[in-house]
Amino acid sequence: MKRIIYIPFDHLHAKFGALKGANPKEDVIVLVESARMVTGDDWNKVRLYFLISSARHFAEELKGAGFQTKYIKAPTTIDGLKVAQLEFGGIPIVSAEPSSHRQYKALQEFGVTFVENDFFLTSRKLFSQWAGSQKSFLMESFYRVQRIRLGILVEGNKPIGGQWNFDKENRLPPPKNYTYPDYLEHKADEIDKAVANELGISPISDWATTRKGAKAQLKNFIDNHFASFGPYEDAMTTENWALHHSLLSPYINNGLLHPSEVIDAAVAKFETGDIPIACMEGFIRQVIGWREYVNGMYWFLGPDYKENNQLGSSRKLLPLFDDASKTEMNCLKVTVNDIHTRAWVHHIPRLMILSNLALLTGVNPQEFLDWMRREFIDASDWVMVPNVIGMGVHADGGLMMTKPYVAGGSYISRMSNYCKSCKYDPKLRVGESACPFTTLYWDFLDRNLEVFKGNHRMAQQFAGLKRLSDLPELKIRAQEVLSGFENGTI
Repeated sequence: MKRIIYIPFDHLHAKFGALKGANPKEDVIVLVESARMVTGDDWNKVRLYFLISSARHFAEELKGAGFQTKYIKAPTTIDGLKVAQLEFGGIPIVSAEPSSHRQYKALQEFGVTFVENDFFLTSRKLFSQWAGSQKSFLMESFYRVQRIRLGILVEGNKPIGGQWNFDKENRLPPPKNYTYPDYLEHKADEIDKAVANELGISPISDWATTRKGAKAQLKNFIDNHFASFGPYEDAMTTENWALHHSLLSPYINNGLLHPSEVIDAAVAKFETGDIPIACMEGFIRQVIGWREYVNGMYWFLGPDYKENNQLGSSRKLLPLFDDASKTEMNCLKVTVNDIHTRAWVHHIPRLMILSNLALLTGVNPQEFLDWMRREFIDASDWVMVPNVIGMGVHADGGLMMTKPYVAGGSYISRMSNYCKSCKYDPKLRVGESACPFTTLYWDFLDRNLEVFKGNHRMAQQFAGLKRLSDLPELKIRAQEVLSGFENGTI
């Protein structure tokens, strides 16, 4: 053997990364299950189940393809690679560029040679060229450049349908008296059962752990959900945990699906004429727009970006994040329970419930970031750092987002059915039955008036703040709410 090809757990595709052009006669393939990954933090076990079982299945797939493949359990990744080098006589190690600053540094210091990470449609170099030419890093600007560069939903430099963005058509609340198509259930095999047993849980049927299962999930979305994805992509309901979301982010993020495969399937379906353009545009925006933008910003902004705390938020992580019984708010209880059960909720609960709460209550950004990374099945450092620090809790002083994403209870009431069975009223901002989101929304604006008063995008909110006649009473209630969250009684 001439070289070791190291495959991280998020590079599980035989045609991309370091495996592209691999030779079974010259290359030995190594995957490392590090004890740090399994036991280093209080990881959501559904997340661990998915990542570990997917990696073990992939190792078996490579063996079936004729590769000498080593799946090594070790205290750390570097310890595992030392074992592999010792066995194979110190031959060089190659890997695709890792997906986190920490792993990049560790592998580089160990002497690993990198090839370009092509698990994204935009290379780090290409994104850096775009970002370096911008006065501000607007995702919308990047997305339009992507559309033209990739030739998706465009005729020349013009958008098909006459507009770039169909967000206004994709903001419906959950439908009433509606039957959602069934989502796939994935049957556990012996590898799945063994991993589940090691983790002390039952096998998870919501998530596939093989490329075959991931491709089946893609087909199910394209066939049964794509045509209704757009209108309800921001909706939340107790009646269905996934609505018409694709559930593809875990598979794209660990490599079982490549984003190009997902886009090709979406384009092919759209060209049949069965998919409304608002659904198509809303979906590709997530894949070629937001996902690529977040990864590009992670590398462009550098390793120190995650330490930002421009608003000086210092509150400890609230008890309800780890125990849904520590809140009486229905939206939070449902969301946190769903995360603990499946390690997933879609982007609106992440942004407008979880991140909104962390921002309004002043939770320390790094504590909230660590929690998000531990809990979500599709979480990686590159995913969560820009999403949390930049978008979720506005800790970077507006470097990524031009305004903080804050909202009161009225938004949640409009976009979900959570409030109907909740003890708190989203229309009230003071009193014991007032929705804590509504109370804290106005309190946040008042507390941060000097910080944001020059932001023209927030002029309407601050005009509303000036009209409040009960602001002194509201500020007292806000302190009661904050104490209640800390004590697990709100």
